[in-house]
Amino acid sequence: MSLRDDQLATLKAAGKDFDYYNIANLDGIDHLPYSLKVLVENLVRNIDGANITDEHVKTLLDWDPNAEPSHEIQFTPSRVIMQDFTGVPCIVDLATMRDAVKDLGGDPEVINPQVQSDMVIDHSVQIDKYGIADAVQQNMDIEYQRNGERYQFLRWGQQAFKNFRVVPPGTGIIHQVNIEYLAKVVMSKAEANGNTLAYLDSCVGTDSHTTTENGLGVLGWGVGGIEAEAAMLGQPISMLVPRVVGFKLTGSIPEGVTATDVVLTITDMLRKHGVVGKFVEFYGEGIASVPLANRATIGNMGPEFGSTCGIFPIDNVTLDYLRLTGRSEEQVALVEAYAKANKLWGDASDPDYVEPQYSEYEELDLGTVVPSIAGPKRPQDRILLSEAKEMFEKTAPAYETEKTVKDPVAVSTDFRGDFDIENGDVAIASITSCTNTSNPSVMIAAGLIARNAHAKGLKPKPWVKTSLAPGSQVVADYLKAAGLQDDLDALGYQLVGFGCATCIGNSGPLLPEISEAINANDLTVTAVLSGNRNFEGRISPDVKMNYLVSPPLVIAYALAGTMDFDFETQPLGTDADGNDVYLKDIWPTNAEVAAVVDGSVSREMFLKDYASVFDGDHRWKGLDVPEGELFAWNDKSTYVRKQTFFDGMKATPDPVADIHGARVLALLGDSVTTDHISPAGAFKASSPAGKYLTERGVEPKNFNSYGSRRGNHEIMVRGTFGNIRLRNQLLASVGEEVTPGGFTYDFLAKKPTTIFEASRDYIDNKVPLVVLAGKEYGTGSSRDWAAKGTVMLGVKAVITESFERIHRSNLIGMGVLPLQFPAGESYESLGLNGTETYDIAGVEKLNEGVTPKTVHVTATHEDGSKTEFDAVVRIDTPGEADYYRNGGILQYVLRNLMK
Repeated sequence: MSLRDDQLATLKAAGKDFDYYNIANLDGIDHLPYSLKVLVENLVRNIDGANITDEHVKTLLDWDPNAEPSHEIQFTPSRVIMQDFTGVPCIVDLATMRDAVKDLGGDPEVINPQVQSDMVIDHSVQIDKYGIADAVQQNMDIEYQRNGERYQFLRWGQQAFKNFRVVPPGTGIIHQVNIEYLAKVVMSKAEANGNTLAYLDSCVGTDSHTTTENGLGVLGWGVGGIEAEAAMLGQPISMLVPRVVGFKLTGSIPEGVTATDVVLTITDMLRKHGVVGKFVEFYGEGIASVPLANRATIGNMGPEFGSTCGIFPIDNVTLDYLRLTGRSEEQVALVEAYAKANKLWGDASDPDYVEPQYSEYEELDLGTVVPSIAGPKRPQDRILLSEAKEMFEKTAPAYETEKTVKDPVAVSTDFRGDFDIENGDVAIASITSCTNTSNPSVMIAAGLIARNAHAKGLKPKPWVKTSLAPGSQVVADYLKAAGLQDDLDALGYQLVGFGCATCIGNSGPLLPEISEAINANDLTVTAVLSGNRNFEGRISPDVKMNYLVSPPLVIAYALAGTMDFDFETQPLGTDADGNDVYLKDIWPTNAEVAAVVDGSVSREMFLKDYASVFDGDHRWKGLDVPEGELFAWNDKSTYVRKQTFFDGMKATPDPVADIHGARVLALLGDSVTTDHISPAGAFKASSPAGKYLTERGVEPKNFNSYGSRRGNHEIMVRGTFGNIRLRNQLLASVGEEVTPGGFTYDFLAKKPTTIFEASRDYIDNKVPLVVLAGKEYGTGSSRDWAAKGTVMLGVKAVITESFERIHRSNLIGMGVLPLQFPAGESYESLGLNGTETYDIAGVEKLNEGVTPKTVHVTATHEDGSKTEFDAVVRIDTPGEADYYRNGGILQYVLRNLMK
């Protein structure tokens, strides 16, 4: 008998009996953080005697808060959720795997998601039309024209695969649909014996902000598409039991402060504390006063802190939110009964409450939070709003060049009339999805600012591209119910779509006349957005500086028209009587916001909007969809192509080999993000991807974005390392100018060229490649193409000072070796500049079932001298070693399914 058998018990909820795995009586459970209790239940339920044993559970119950992570466990998520940019390649891979199984003589039907897998199509809407009444309908029409091929493919997947559902375009963003509808908190399923099993909801997603669900008490985080595919196919995710940071919240938010200010403050604190690879858990009596929308906003920012999750326990706030969002009373009763029975109830005022032990501690009195923004290029770079003008003036000169024109530049447009633009002007002011539009308090605050500004006759400046892209149709309902949408419309904040939009670079083009003026005069213009990502080059190719701000501040900056602005001392304009109007004159009180939220957000809205969530509109229903268990690939398609990862794959993998004679493809600095590596946003006709499409008769106006073409590996490999802000220092090492973007030096052809073209030359000549970089390599979103593109360029190893969690695991998932320089060393300290050739010895030990702690690297300089060092192997678990030996996680899964 195993623990799995011993702990099976019966739970009564809402008049029904459920089987469940009781963890409340296990020795050691009381002192564990909530998040680790979730992992205990997950392990007990999935004990199989091989991958997961009683010993794994005991190790977790014996968790030492002070220990460094060293124990490997297998986490088996209950669900997988995807958005369409990262999800399309997952379904392309599954469809290709079906072909591969058939080629190896198996049954293609073995390839199906083994757990509930949902895709929300939310990343494809672009803000082409704005500031007009029917912008949302026009943008959706354009979205379907651009993405018809992809949507047909996904409709095929919806009917070809079991356990796979698609939420069609125009519904909302993945995270909001997840917390408002898909997440169950406690799940249930019929068993073979006729009973019903209740078990904890847990969910990994192909978007790093999957952590939004942590606000509901659902454990999960963003994974690469590669890990997500494996989880869909029933593979557990290998992880080390993490350190857990307890974050105590006390007090309440003061007047004039928003949930956005809170999350930017927490992000700042936790980045300084250092939480990469750790769990963060919020606790204490103060959390009872944190509304669930605020909890979700905080959870959403987990990737910005750098933590794996940022979770709250289940309590009455959770139950109230489940009721508000239309969950049944039976479901709410099950969540409450289950949480209390399994010691997962997080009410600190409960007499039975035991405060968990944590590895590290942080504390924030919410009463000390002040209005803040973050920028101009990282979400953790918090700036007090009172110091924003001063900080802008300090940082702006770094973005100017000798070509930058300092005087105002005249612009003439049909759409917005004639005006001057200058450095610092706000070109984009977008209330966009993700962090904040899940939160009625900040959305209503934005609406009230719009109402007050409209009443005083204020208007955004004509050069500002204004947009409102909520994360859920419910947002549109409550703004309308509160009578605030008319005021937003009057300020140019008409609905433009229900999707991710500006935050992922789908801000759409600026007016051509504005774009031309910016580029011809090298102006440093700015963007403000209520999202969570503001990395360089992400928001718009015309905008150099990006700032994260709350939705009400988005409107305030649109009225000001410039970042070079002090809201305390400078008026936003004048009213009808000529009186100066300051921000304080139009800012609503907390009580006003709360009253409107209470009066306009209702359960009925959620029930109505989610009643037919998988059905889609006339556009979705009208798609022409192919049928059959195998997808009918179209060789002429420029959107969806059969992947090459399984070409020539054998039933048994070849042994892994040491690396000889490798050349450096890129020499990079610190904080290289997955945005720098993975293709995203628009691309030019002169780029390798642009040339590929032009050769196939696609006009530049129909290029769409990299994200929308993620199902075509030919496009994606051509854009890997192609970000316009990437600086490959290898060019400087050979005496060439460092041209920003995807450029390198080809040592075979002895000339500078694009990274893609150089990689083809190296591959043709069988020369392996390496990438050298600094600290925090791969920060940012869980972009699978950052790893897929890297391997397709012929890169065999990446050597850095440190890695961010998701990208390191994705590299292994694609068969790329992640290595770190010896502690305290870097390529600079070792005297390396990328002109050397590299030999890496000791990799072959993996063939013996051993993961070496280090491998020996020999860098041979052009003069024949050598630099040698032992690089740390960042294959952290036995599971990862299996993936690497198989050439990647998908090959490993496919071979196992074939068995």
